[in-house]
Amino acid sequence: KEINHNIADIRDFTMLKNCIEDVSPDIIFHLAAQPLVRYSYKEPLETVEVNIIGTAQLLDAVRQLGISTSIVVITTDKSYENKEWLFGYRENDPMGGHDVYSASKGACELLVSSWRNSFFKDGNKVRLASVRAGNVIGGGDWAADRIVPDCIRSLSEGKIIEVRNPNATRPWQHVLEPIDGYLKLGKKLLSDILSPKDIELYCSGFNFGPLINSNREVRELVEELLGNWKEGNWKDCSDPKNMHEASLLNLTIDKAYHLLNWLPKWDFKQTVEQTANWYKNVTRNPKLAKKITIEQIQLYNDFNKNL
Repeated sequence: KEINHNIADIRDFTMLKNCIEDVSPDIIFHLAAQPLVRYSYKEPLETVEVNIIGTAQLLDAVRQLGISTSIVVITTDKSYENKEWLFGYRENDPMGGHDVYSASKGACELLVSSWRNSFFKDGNKVRLASVRAGNVIGGGDWAADRIVPDCIRSLSEGKIIEVRNPNATRPWQHVLEPIDGYLKLGKKLLSDILSPKDIELYCSGFNFGPLINSNREVRELVEELLGNWKEGNWKDCSDPKNMHEASLLNLTIDKAYHLLNWLPKWDFKQTVEQTANWYKNVTRNPKLAKKITIEQIQLYNDFNKNL
């Protein structure tokens, strides 16, 4: 209600190009995606079409229009070729993907690099970067087969939470953390005083993950969520026949810290507490969604932590 909001299909090139031409944006944050690992097993071609072709069409629409803009392409930590290492992945580690979703996002990263090197190298008209976050949680996510929305649905219906991979470790972070990083990077791309060396530094890939102590098992997340919800139970529904999902994955965030002065503000407990508070309030009264969201943004912006 407060923005020019159009719902359309990223695969519709004519629509996409016309929309970009009409808006003539200073900056584009590209988040349109098929974002679910398990869904990619059911609909692999749709996942490829949306995530790979959709991204290519966005980049080429900008190229064909010849406009001056900056672009931040949001991919995922699952873009990396996951070797189940204990240490975090750096921005120059190889892309990969066991499942179709992860592979499609790794391919997005390759496309971004290709369009940048082929068409936007000097950064004079188009500045192009990509960003990779960890396992993002927080209010507003209602997607299927994601642990927090699944927990909230079960709690709201008085059911026991079924957990597929309780021992898997994930880099949990509140949604406001990577958004803060994306905006900091976007602001830098819009700067009028970037040197050619700066353009090369910032027109690249960035990780926005949590601090290392927020890498926790799924069971810890569920138990922390239940502690904040003050009711409910969960059970282990792991099955060796389940679709493959990564067991261990985390990111190194040195680059974002040194180039953007970005660090996470909320630790694991605060992240889960704010997530639980949002859902608890909004499931009781959906009209509170905007109010609670703005309050949490203000709380995040006002939060100072000695790191």
